[in-house]
Amino acid sequence: AAKKASADPSKPAWTPAAGVIAATPTARAFAKKAKLDLATITGTGEFGRVTIDDVKMATGEKKPERKRASQPGAEVVELPGDFVAFTGMQKAVSNNMMATLNIPEFRVSREIQMDAFDSLYQSLKPKGVTVSAMLAKAVALAIAKHPIINSSYSEQGGAPGIQYNQDINIAMAVAIDGGLITPTLKYANERSMVELGENWKELVGKAKTGTLSPDEYNSGTFTISNMGMFGVTDFGAILPAGSGGILAIGGTQETIVPDSAAVLGLKKVKKMKVTLTCDHRQIYGADAALFLKTLADIMENKLDMLS
Repeated sequence: AAKKASADPSKPAWTPAAGVIAATPTARAFAKKAKLDLATITGTGEFGRVTIDDVKMATGEKKPERKRASQPGAEVVELPGDFVAFTGMQKAVSNNMMATLNIPEFRVSREIQMDAFDSLYQSLKPKGVTVSAMLAKAVALAIAKHPIINSSYSEQGGAPGIQYNQDINIAMAVAIDGGLITPTLKYANERSMVELGENWKELVGKAKTGTLSPDEYNSGTFTISNMGMFGVTDFGAILPAGSGGILAIGGTQETIVPDSAAVLGLKKVKKMKVTLTCDHRQIYGADAALFLKTLADIMENKLDMLS
């Protein structure tokens, strides 16, 4: 009996005539439009034909697919690789960030001991008071002693100057699905802690449902950005356009400090690092340092002002 020729599936069973480039009609048309020589493109189609995807990869319109290495039994994670247009909120955030590029800003940091503050929070928590509301009140009280921190750079009649704000409205950055928004606790230095706590709960609820009114997120005169709940120890925030300062708040960390009254001369305390970003056109380093000193004094030694 005659032996059958063995077929090698790894080799094409058809070979084009000499001088002919195997390619699909759409690939030929696309290559001609792109002014590409088909002979320079490696075909990945059946029998080594050049496909439309091969031509698109040659022009850079499409990225070549790559085989992903994976461990046996490991779940394959598909990461996004497409272009996604900004939502309206993301456009607004992007525009606000770009508007700050020409502002000469600087940063000043300070650690604040948090043991007494945390104890006060535990006593106020049953009344609906949140850490965010307490921080807003403490910052507002410190600002009241340093009005320059609540100011903004302005030009009127062509003359540069300082625009002071009589009201202290604390905007608090909140991450929501698809963006970032700053619900504002208005007149934070004048209101009770319980009232601020109730107002903050209401504002956060509206932020999550997209029902905040413009006045509830556009009226801030000073901003707080708190990422401590995410385990961030310290960071610097970008100064919002139209304001003089923003306070970045990190997480509380336990640390060992000297204590002459302790048995070993040391004790464990909780500290939180805050970083103030300021507009250097009207706020100077000494202004920022004195403001942070006052804030630390309130949060460490004058908690009766918050209760």
